[in-house]
Amino acid sequence: MKNKKRIFIIAGVVLIGIIIILNLGTQREKSIKAVVEKVALQDLTSIISASGEIKPKKMVNISAQIPGRVIKIGVKEGQDVKRGDFLLNLDPSQYEANAERDRAFIQSSQAERIKVEATLAKNKSFYERQKNLFDNQLISKEQLEQAKVQLDISDASLKSIDFQITQAGASLKSSLDNLSKTVFSSPIDGVITSLRVEEGEVAIIGTMNNPGTVLMTIADLSVMEVEVEVDETDVVGVTLDQTADVKVDAFPTQVFKGKVTEIGASALQKTGVSAAAQESKDFKVVVTLDNPSRELKPGLSANAEIMTAERKNVLAVSISALVVRDKKAAPGQVLPKSKDNLEEGVFTVEAGRAKFVPVKKGVMGELMIEIAEGLKNGQEIVAGPYDVLRSLKDGELIKTEPKKDEVKK
Repeated sequence: MKNKKRIFIIAGVVLIGIIIILNLGTQREKSIKAVVEKVALQDLTSIISASGEIKPKKMVNISAQIPGRVIKIGVKEGQDVKRGDFLLNLDPSQYEANAERDRAFIQSSQAERIKVEATLAKNKSFYERQKNLFDNQLISKEQLEQAKVQLDISDASLKSIDFQITQAGASLKSSLDNLSKTVFSSPIDGVITSLRVEEGEVAIIGTMNNPGTVLMTIADLSVMEVEVEVDETDVVGVTLDQTADVKVDAFPTQVFKGKVTEIGASALQKTGVSAAAQESKDFKVVVTLDNPSRELKPGLSANAEIMTAERKNVLAVSISALVVRDKKAAPGQVLPKSKDNLEEGVFTVEAGRAKFVPVKKGVMGELMIEIAEGLKNGQEIVAGPYDVLRSLKDGELIKTEPKKDEVKK
C-alpha cells in the first residue's frame, strides 16, 4: 500500500510539472497587437485629383498686324461685345498715303499705256507697208528689218506697261489691306477680359523673338473649362465624358459639375526643362463645366476630381491592409528577386492567427479598395498598423487592438 501511494504521489507531481511546463511554453509565445477589421460590401468610387486653372473655351488675343499709334479705343475692360463691334483704331495716315500713291501710279501707267498703244499701232502699220514694198522688191531687206525692230520694241513696251499696272494693282491691294488693319472689330461675341493699351501708345508687330503687342483679350465666358495636369500613372484611366467635381479656390463653398472633353495625346513639356531632366510626365486634361457661373474669371486656380470608375456593393478592405511580399518558392526552388516574383494580398485572422491570402484588386477608392478575388464577406483581416504588417508572418498569434479612428470610405 505504501508503494502504491508513493507511485501515485510521484505520478501526480510529474503531471503537475508537465502542466506547468506547458503553461510556461504558452506564455512564452508572444501575441502581436494589430487592428482587425471585417471584409464588407461597400460602394466605391475611383477618383483622380488634379489641379489647374479656369479658362474660357474660346479666347482671342487681339494683336497688331501692322505697326501704328493707337488713336481711338472704343471699349472698356469688362465690357460685353458682339461680333463686328468696333474695338480700336490705329493711325491710318501712312497707309492712306501709300494707297493714294499706288492709285496715282496706276493712273499714270494707264495714260502711258495709251501712248505706247498708239506708237505700237503706228509701227505696225509702217511695218506692213515696208513688207509690201519689200515683197515688190522696192526696198532692201535691211529697211524691212528696221521696221520689224521698231514694231517689236513698241510691243515690248506695251507689255512692260501692262506688267507695271499689274504690279501697281497688287501694291494697291496690299496698301488697302494694311489700311483695313488699322480698324479692329470684335471677331467673336464675348467680354473684354484684358485691355492692355492706352490711346497714344504705339502697337508693335510680332517677330520670331518678339511676340509683339497684345492689345486686348476677348473671351466667350458662356463656356468655361478647367485645364488640369494629370500624372502619367493616372491619365490612362481618364476617358472622355467622365464626370468631374470642380472646386475653385475663390469659391470654396461651391462645387461645379463638369465632364472630360479633351485628353492630351502627348506629355506636357515643362518650360526650361529638358526631356531628360523632367522626372515625371503630366498630360493636359480639359473638363468643361456644365453650368458655369458668371462670376468665374479666366486664370482662377481650381482643382478637379475626375470620377474614373464606380462600383456598387462590392467587397472592400482598407488600402492600408494590402501587403506585398515575395512568393513562396517550391521545396528546393530559389526564386530570384524581381517584380514578377512578388504577390499582393492581405493577412486574414483564423483561429486567432495570421494567414497570408493573395488577392486580386479592383477599383481603388479614397481609403478603400475593391477585392475582386481572394476574400469572402465577413472575413477578419489585419488592417494595421503598418509596422506590424511589414513584419507579420503566417501563424503568428494576433491580439485585437481597438481602432483609434473609425475607418472612412
